Order: sequence, then C-alpha cells, then structure tokens
Amino acid sequence: MKTTTTNNSKTTKHRGDAAEDAALDHLQDAGLTLVARNYRTPGRGGGEIDLIMRDARRPPEATLVFVEVRQRSTGTHGGAGGSITGVKQRRIVFAAQHFLNGLRTVPPCRFDVVLVEEKITWLQGAFDAR
Repeated sequence: MKTTTTNNSKTTKHRGDAAEDAALDHLQDAGLTLVARNYRTPGRGGGEIDLIMRDARRPPEATLVFVEVRQRSTGTHGGAGGSITGVKQRRIVFAAQHFLNGLRTVPPCRFDVVLVEEKITWLQGAFDAR
C-alpha cells in the first residue's frame, strides 16, 4: 500500500517563491530592474536578501534597493509586516554589506519591504542600516 505525505516545507517554499514572483512583477512594473534574487552570504548564521533591485527612476544616480518579501496567510501576530524583527533586519543589513563589498563604488542604498497579503504593499525605506 502506497502512502502519500505532504511536505509542508515544500508547500511553504512554493508559497514563498510565488510571493517573491508577485513582488518582483510589482517592482518591475513600477520601473525597477532586477540585479539579484535570493542573494545569500556564505556560511551559517549569515543573511539572505530576497530581491536586489536598481531604482533608476530618479536620476542622476540609481539607488540599489534591498527588498525583503514577506507573506503570511493570516493577519495574526502582526501579519506579514510583524515578522520583520530586529534580528531579521540585522541579517538583511549584514547580507547587504557583504553584497556591497563586491562593488567598486557604493551607490545610494535603501531597504524596502514588500508585503504580499490580500494585496501587495510596498514599503519604501522600511528600515535603516543601523
């Protein structure tokens, strides 16, 4: 007799990827261009950035945008936005610094958050690198 089990982590990854796809489409529709997706620092305990985008809508210099995409199926515990803790922000900043170390010159930067719930909410400059 064959038994089938559901893999919650696979389902969660699929939902996360779909949320990132929706956020990417939203940001590209707004005029941003993709630089990198799922950028990770090496080693354990590092950080990850869901999307790194370039915002050239306000010249003369393009802004590098580090985007955290959050999705929650329910609004409990603060919804998607409530899941971006200080620890999560520090890991994103750490990963951003790692990414920037590989560049010749550091452009203006900002940290945005895209919340994917019933609708997409884009929070520009959602937090600072402290």
